[in-house]
Amino acid sequence: MRDTGLERAIDAAGGVAELARKIGIAQPSVSNWKRVPAQRVIAVEGATGVSRKVLRPDLYGEPAVLDDSVDPIDAERAQEYTLLATVLSSAPSAALLEQIAQLKADATPLGRAHTTLAEAASISAASEVEREYFDLFVGLGRGELLPYASYYLTGFLNERPLSRLRDDLAALGIERVENNFEPEDHAATLCEIMAGLATARFPVPPQEQRDFFEKHVSRWMARLFADMEKAESARFYRSVGTLGRVFLEIESEAFTFAN
Repeated sequence: MRDTGLERAIDAAGGVAELARKIGIAQPSVSNWKRVPAQRVIAVEGATGVSRKVLRPDLYGEPAVLDDSVDPIDAERAQEYTLLATVLSSAPSAALLEQIAQLKADATPLGRAHTTLAEAASISAASEVEREYFDLFVGLGRGELLPYASYYLTGFLNERPLSRLRDDLAALGIERVENNFEPEDHAATLCEIMAGLATARFPVPPQEQRDFFEKHVSRWMARLFADMEKAESARFYRSVGTLGRVFLEIESEAFTFAN
């Protein structure tokens, strides 16, 4: 029997087949779910607008969100990583675009990037963004951009950067979810992992978090976001690229000062 969160997601998507299509996996995989797998929560939330707190309250319930042990700065970092993971894993739904359009901003570089993204979301139709996502990241054969560490670091998919990442994830106790066929070095997955490290959902010492960022994120992901800013197919995602680039610049500087 499916749990309530999964049922809500299926209803919001318009059925099992439509949910599978929106998050880019085979229909039988979704049909076999009893609840949304942890590694698919961000994608399902982005595709349906159903909150992760509803999809997996055991992972994202109020006690974890309100945990006073999480530094406010780390909580804000996690929010940025989660936002990036959400829009990189699948095209945002109309409901999510409405939420993004309400992003609060200030006069800082990151605040200005929020303003740009919010404005882009406010004028974007979900159907147009879905097509844009397809052209950018999926395509007929391949998209304009390949958001994988292996590709950016070697020019090929499924190369040594992926195997090194898998070794490090195993050492951290982070397991690949069953029926997930997306390589772990996808930018969305890495952003989700960084969000978990920031909030200690994946508890590691600060030095190990810095090492993971420098080894698996900072070496290539800023280039992906810069490419996104100038991609021919990008309209809404141009502002995503700006946000990602600015945020990673801040992260890199912060980890340097923490050294």
